[in-house]
Amino acid sequence: MTRVKQTKKTTIYDLAELAGTSASAVSAVLNGNWKKRRISSQLAEKITKIAEEQGYALNMQASLLRREKSKIIGMIVPKYDNRYFGSIVETFETMARERGLFPIITCTRRDPELELEAARTMLSYQVEWIVSTGATDPDRISDLCATAGVRSLNLDLPGSKAPSVISDNFAGARELTRRVLANCERKLGAALPLIFIGGRGSDHNTAERIRGFRAAHQDMGVSIDETHILACGYAPEKAESSLQALAASEGDLPRGMFVNSTISLEGVMRWIKRSHHYDGHSPIIGCFDWDPFAALMGDEIEMVRQDVPAMLDAVFHIIDHGPAQTTVIEIPPVFMGTG
Repeated sequence: MTRVKQTKKTTIYDLAELAGTSASAVSAVLNGNWKKRRISSQLAEKITKIAEEQGYALNMQASLLRREKSKIIGMIVPKYDNRYFGSIVETFETMARERGLFPIITCTRRDPELELEAARTMLSYQVEWIVSTGATDPDRISDLCATAGVRSLNLDLPGSKAPSVISDNFAGARELTRRVLANCERKLGAALPLIFIGGRGSDHNTAERIRGFRAAHQDMGVSIDETHILACGYAPEKAESSLQALAASEGDLPRGMFVNSTISLEGVMRWIKRSHHYDGHSPIIGCFDWDPFAALMGDEIEMVRQDVPAMLDAVFHIIDHGPAQTTVIEIPPVFMGTG
């Protein structure tokens, strides 16, 4: 179709003339009210195509008017540079497309303001659902969605205003700690207390893992040194600096460690290599996360793989069938010992 020479701004009257219909019909289509006016989908499609060709400024509602529903689903994630979140994104995309949904995914870097900005933008695209993964304040996002009449749910970290699907962090951490203590007993002759390193004590997952860490020590009759619980954040450099400070303060550190993620594990391994603290007697490590390259690190590492397929199955069960109530679904993790 030949573009109208742009000597002035295109109006709905120009579009009406090109489409062979009335200006009111064009207005109804561009405002998303075409079904109420009993305008055919063929005419709505034609008007939208002409508007796009003529450079007419369409809002997202107008560009989605061809469908009764947008079929768009949004996901907010905190990080991409992590196998766990990467697996969530990849599985989410696959399962969404299997259902005829179009996934929009954005990384918010654990910034609460970026999370809200991302949610607002997704709502402008008329998403049908927003999945908040590892959000710092999921209830604010749920409130925003509720105001817009859009459904939401939480993944990885729970909220109180929408259904949540998370790992069973307490049971997983308890079992992981038990395994590392057992490895210490087998290799060192005694179940010695471990260091806990990584994560934020203020978030649900870390708090539950610390609770499981404590419970496993209690189960095995091992006392914990409270100064050895280092919830210093997830960044590798924070794990490294925390261990450096602890070693400077105490000298020799325990041989066993509970590391709260592979992100923190990067900092732990960097410190071990740079400090030479464990030269000749490698540490015995458990990590609440999973990466196959960890198998190359030595003969004494236990890993927890969060069951992403089962978690996303639960997410899409809610999306497909609707939640009975606002609830928290806990998925047991899978253990990946390489020792």
